[in-house]
Amino acid sequence: MVDGILTEGGAGRPADHAQTGRRAAGSRALRCARCGEAFGCGARDAGCWCQDYPPLPAEAIDAGSDCLCPSCLLGVHVDRALSAKTMPLGALGQVADLARRIALAQHTLEPRLDRAAMLVFAADHGITAEAVSAYPREVTWQMVENFRRGGAAINVFCRAQGLPLWVVDAGVDHDFGPAALDGGQQAGQTRFLSTSMGPGTGNFLHGHAMALEEATEALARGAGVVRDLLQATHAQAIGFGEMGIGNTTSASALCCRLLGLSPLELVGAGTGLDEAGIVHKRAVVERALLRHADAHTPLAVLAALGGFEIAQMAGAMLESARQQLLIVVDGFISTAALVVARAMMPEVMRQAIFAHCSGERGHRHVLEALGAEPVLQLGMRLGEGSAAALVMPLLRSAAAMLSEMASFESAAVSRAGR
Repeated sequence: MVDGILTEGGAGRPADHAQTGRRAAGSRALRCARCGEAFGCGARDAGCWCQDYPPLPAEAIDAGSDCLCPSCLLGVHVDRALSAKTMPLGALGQVADLARRIALAQHTLEPRLDRAAMLVFAADHGITAEAVSAYPREVTWQMVENFRRGGAAINVFCRAQGLPLWVVDAGVDHDFGPAALDGGQQAGQTRFLSTSMGPGTGNFLHGHAMALEEATEALARGAGVVRDLLQATHAQAIGFGEMGIGNTTSASALCCRLLGLSPLELVGAGTGLDEAGIVHKRAVVERALLRHADAHTPLAVLAALGGFEIAQMAGAMLESARQQLLIVVDGFISTAALVVARAMMPEVMRQAIFAHCSGERGHRHVLEALGAEPVLQLGMRLGEGSAAALVMPLLRSAAAMLSEMASFESAAVSRAGR
């Protein structure tokens, strides 16, 4: 063993990679067989990542992983820490799984979620001209005003848990007044700010939702919101929600193209369409996908079919991943934003936890395509980040369990079979 790395013949490199021939000839570059992460072992180098952990016995290494990269090595240590806690193995079920995922997202054996915040992005959609929603377009700005006054479900949930809530006008067709232009308006725990790209996207059935340059700028503005939020709150986790009449249509189209799913699987009732309305909405998505058949890169797909709030949310998720924050994804539209972010930077998935499986028809199919397991199943389909806010106390408890719960050894408790 050298600084926590299982070595072969004292050569100072991972034995499992040497055995499987995954090391390129004459190169120190390695690639994880499980997560795909590229890294340099550096077992002899000062400051190597492996020095962050105690040495592992050979039998502790998961033989199926073929990897001792930073992520997989940490995973081995987290599993050993969980198995040493004062409880029967598996007794905390999914709570232990959540603790593991939070530890890997934060890159630590002692995860903390003392500070969390909620981001809700709002925008309008040109596709509403095709009668794809049961509610009129003006409901977007009316609900944003409700957020600002503190009267929506997300406000109530955030107040109940002491979560700062930032409501972002990413492109709502409404003038919210001068307070939206000065960098933000504070009302209790709710802050309102404008990063508006204009009064909504174009109708993507007859053109692009936005130009490529607009999509790029929207991603950048979303990233900027996260940097500002971090400076103000020092959050360790961010929950993501949205508001925008017509955005389930955009989310369906994005996920169809980026995940290879069909409108039949994904298009649902949204704000409450009847079956005839769903059939019409599905036809709109099918026609839009045909119109933009040449859009295949993530940015091109986002520009062709996206929304300003989805684009800014995707940019915010990308920045959250770069900052090693936990990304708590709410429902169908928030998941669509993550699908966009994932297409641009696959590593974003390591930071994501999916709060629930929405009652919206397509959400289950998208989660299955992502290989994601939601935390809650409450039949909700409100959006606004409501489920992401509700799951925060559970995530906080899971992190605290891994960091604070005694081990059999430290508590002098006998293990099973002794």
